[in-house]
Amino acid sequence: MGFGEVGDGGGRGRASRGHVLLLAADAAVRRGRVLVAPGVNVAALAMVPADVLLGCDAPADTVCLEGVRDPNTVLARLRAAVAATGPLFVYVSGRLTADRRGQRLFVALAGTTAGSVRYTSLPWEWLLGELRSRTGGVTTVVVDLVADKEAWPLVGESGALPGLAELAGVAVFGVVCGPDVPVGDGGVSGYTRQWIDQLRRAPVRPSDVEVHVLAAGSAALAPGTLVVPSARELEMRRVPEPTPTPVHPRREPGPPAVPAPAAPAPAVGAGVVEEDPRARLHALAVEGRHGEADVLARAWERDVVERWGRASAEAVRCAEIRADLARMAGDFASATRLWVHAGRARLEWQGADAAEVRDAAAGALYCWTQVKDRAGALEAGPELVALLRTLPLPDPGHLRLAERRLEALRTPARTGALNP
Repeated sequence: MGFGEVGDGGGRGRASRGHVLLLAADAAVRRGRVLVAPGVNVAALAMVPADVLLGCDAPADTVCLEGVRDPNTVLARLRAAVAATGPLFVYVSGRLTADRRGQRLFVALAGTTAGSVRYTSLPWEWLLGELRSRTGGVTTVVVDLVADKEAWPLVGESGALPGLAELAGVAVFGVVCGPDVPVGDGGVSGYTRQWIDQLRRAPVRPSDVEVHVLAAGSAALAPGTLVVPSARELEMRRVPEPTPTPVHPRREPGPPAVPAPAAPAPAVGAGVVEEDPRARLHALAVEGRHGEADVLARAWERDVVERWGRASAEAVRCAEIRADLARMAGDFASATRLWVHAGRARLEWQGADAAEVRDAAAGALYCWTQVKDRAGALEAGPELVALLRTLPLPDPGHLRLAERRLEALRTPARTGALNP
């Protein structure tokens, strides 16, 4: 179904129009349990205003497709989208599959079975072909996909989604999980949730590259997940600084955000940093300049704590960003401690069912499993386990994993068993 056209303001009918196309493909399910719920993802992303998704205030059309069974219907919508004269944002979530010969990649649509792939799925080359024909306007594609056992050899073995290098002028971001990804809770997937959160919370809209870096780093992705573009690819280019747009900030209900300073902020050397240095922080981290990123992050955190207090929402957000920076730098012990601190603070404000609390716990658990130093792992383990025990985890196995590892760390006879 399609819905939601944003008006063009009457007299602006001749201006270039943007387009947002959100496609909920077939759900990825294993043994009756949901791996990715594309309809839920699209419904959540559709709540973000089109001007925020596009990064400009041009008039725009928004179309959401869910439950579509005919690939030609999707193709027609794709053609209408790429014909837009203004910016284009395309989002695809669902299941990647392949034909029985394992030679062609498809986006499975509703009702697709192993025997009907060629007739009820969108061929991957159709999507590439339409995007390749795009002639004007900024084009951004975001994917949140799970590749089934037929498709994963075409993606996982090559470490890339085929054909993306041929899309000149099209920026593609996203994640593709393998068929063994842990089951979810049927809610918004981590990567998509982080896209939504970053777009809503930033005082100035970050660039798409920055949102991708933040989302991939904060989503607690399963090991082996294909990230597009990867950290290595991002290291090959500098992350661009965000360009302020006339888009009004979108904020979640809750504690007030830090107000903008009345005058330009002093340099870092003076002990105070700019209002929101996240773009610079992640640019430094992606470039491998982790020491500089840490210095800037600590200076920002000191400024926020002085103004709002260590228990404030702003200070906790700083801790979460420092946790992600520590993870990117390979300092998993520090990342674990910072994620645990953030999770405990959010638990007090938001309760155990809040997605942000579960995300912090998942980030802490992942980082803790990467700590190879016995003393460091043993130091951070008890607080992590205590946090996990307070939460209704989607997968109880995560708590059992942490408890077994902590027990092994405490048993001298099992010195080498850091990752049971």
